[in-house]
This record gives sequence, C-alpha cells and structure tokens, in this order.
Amino acid sequence: MNDRTVEHGWLSALTQLPTAAGREGRVSRWVEAWARERAGVLLRRDGAGNIELRLAGSEALAPPIYFTAHMDHPAFVVDEVLADGRVALEFRGGVMADYFHDARVRLHPASGPPVGARLVASVASPKALHLAQPDAPASGLAVGDVATWELPEARIEDGLIHTHACDDLAALAAALAALDRLRRARAAGAPERQDVRVLLTRAEEIGFVGAIAACRDGTMPPGSRVLALENSRALPESPVGGGPIVRVGDRLSVFSPTLSAAVAQRAEEAFGGPATPTAAQKASAGAARRWQRKLMAGGACEATVFCDYGYEATCLCLPLGNYHNMADLAAVQAGTNTTPARVGPEFVSIADFDGLVDLLVACGERLPAAPGARAMIDRLWSQKQGVLSEPA
Repeated sequence: MNDRTVEHGWLSALTQLPTAAGREGRVSRWVEAWARERAGVLLRRDGAGNIELRLAGSEALAPPIYFTAHMDHPAFVVDEVLADGRVALEFRGGVMADYFHDARVRLHPASGPPVGARLVASVASPKALHLAQPDAPASGLAVGDVATWELPEARIEDGLIHTHACDDLAALAAALAALDRLRRARAAGAPERQDVRVLLTRAEEIGFVGAIAACRDGTMPPGSRVLALENSRALPESPVGGGPIVRVGDRLSVFSPTLSAAVAQRAEEAFGGPATPTAAQKASAGAARRWQRKLMAGGACEATVFCDYGYEATCLCLPLGNYHNMADLAAVQAGTNTTPARVGPEFVSIADFDGLVDLLVACGERLPAAPGARAMIDRLWSQKQGVLSEPA
C-alpha cells in the first residue's frame, strides 16, 4: 500500500472512535499503539493527560515546532443509569437544541457491545442532561461511559470522507501522518533541521481545557512554535474541496502574524503559488494545488489559547461539512428548514486532507522565520518615494 492509502486508513479508523471531552481513552489508546509500532517515536503524557509525541534525537534542534490537535468531539457521557432502564446523558460540546429532539444515539459500554437508544427528554440542568431509552438492556453500562450520535459506518465517496467525528480526529490523523513521513525520511538519511513534535490535547470542546493545562504546566518549552490543527465549519467563501486552510484567526483573536506568514510562504512553495491571485494577475498565477488563507471567524480554536500564553501560534484547518454533526445547519439556523433538524456524518475532502498532510511535512522540513512585510515596504519606499516630491 502507498502512503496515501495507509493514511486514509488511519483517517477512517480514528474518526470512528467514540470520544468525548474528558473521556478520550479510546483515542489515546489508539495513538499509544500507533507510537509503539514506530521506532524512534517517543510518547509521554503531561499532568493533564495530554499526549506529546516526538522523534528521538531531535532535542538539540530547539526550539521545537508543535503540530497540535484535540482528541475529543461533541458527545454524551453517562451521568446516571436509572432504575427503569433509562439513561441520563450529559452532553459535552456545542450543538443546537433542535438536533436533540427524538434523536438516535449509541451507548458505548467500556466492556460489551454498543447499544442503540433514543433521546426521549431533556432535563433542565447545568449539565445539559438528556434522557435516553435504550433499545435493549445496556448491560455493563456505567457512569462515565461515552454515548455518541447513531451514524452509519464511514465511507469514502466522490472524493469525500463521510464519518463520525472529523473534528478534530481528521486533523489528528494528519498530524500523525506528517510525523511518520518525517520520521521515515530522517531514517532514510534526510537532514534533521527541526525538532517536530505532536501535542494531542483533551477536552477542547468544553473550553480548551487540555490546551490551557498544557500552557499552565509548561508542557511545550518556551519559544516553541505551534501549528494548531482544526476542522472549521465550511462556508461559501471557504468551501470543502477548496484546499487546506492557513487560518489567520478565529472569532476571538488573530493569530501570530509572522508565523501565519511563514506557513503561508511554505504553502506557496509546496502548492506552486498563492492561494488567491491578485486583481492584477491572471487566474493562472494561482497555485497549482488548491489551498486557502482565511480568518474563519465562525468558531474559536486552541491557537487563541496558545497565543494568549505567549507562544507564537497559528492554525491550519480543514473545511468541514455538517459541522458538529449538524446537517442542513444554515437552514436550521435561519429557520428555513422544511424537515426536522437531524444529525449526520461530518465530512471533509480527501484532497484537502492530503494537502494538509503535505503542508505539515513541508513545515516540518523547513519553517524559517518569516521576513514579514518590512522587506516589501522598504523596497516600495526605495522605488516610489520620488512621487512625494511632486506637487500634490
């Protein structure tokens, strides 16, 4: 099998693992097994349970570059198993109330097969509780077990992967794919120029809790440069299939401009041109492979946290369809949907995923300090200052 086929297998496997904020064990165990199978990949957990992966022998190449992704996805956690067989579920994440009415879910006992259930009521509670009626006795189900939306098996069709949880497990798969390519290249004799690491965080969907812990505890050394990876809601100006996105900011902040510029520079080099030609250029002046540079203000991501704690940080993301499993979201938000709100598989473009892996590899091979705009500004001054001596 070629690299792409293997990486798409990781993408499919990871995005179907049940996970929730604070209950990321299935994902972390998958990552631990992946690391054990690879010589030279070192794994450690910080005090909050975040996972760091690094390549042995790269420590002298400080400061490190981190690819970060989170291991959770909006989902339920069992709060109580009631005497009448119903289950009280706490929802952890951001999904509109419309999508919970009469919705199907899947209960995942720590031991034993999954059990289907239907949401039958919402409970007024700070925990966002919902009552579910299982289809059959859920033997072995316990407080703390995960429940997810009931969704079909992942499939790759027409250039898209439709799956349970792209956010953020598709980005996690991309980070692992890039690290593995860099590992194999170095084993084959490629020069080691940078200390590239992966940080996988917990509980992002309820407020970046794992990322905050990593910053407070100093999991990443001072001076680290951070490329936070995300899946962001696709919009008409940032479509699925438009290429991976260099995300310069979110709804809360604008990220490190010099690092964003450095990543964009590497994207231009890797993909053969700028994301968007200027108005003075032909369309043919654009990139040979599609990529995007966008603000993506529809949500917030961990890059804001990392920047606020003093790290140089930016974001790379995949445009995401059915954000947080909310199908027909624009119509539901506008109140123009003609059918009841229903959850559905999230989806991303396989070409966008492949592009994100390639861009991460390019940044892992070389991510110089960006020159910023000063060189261009000085050149413009040198060339054009004479017009100021003309009569106004």
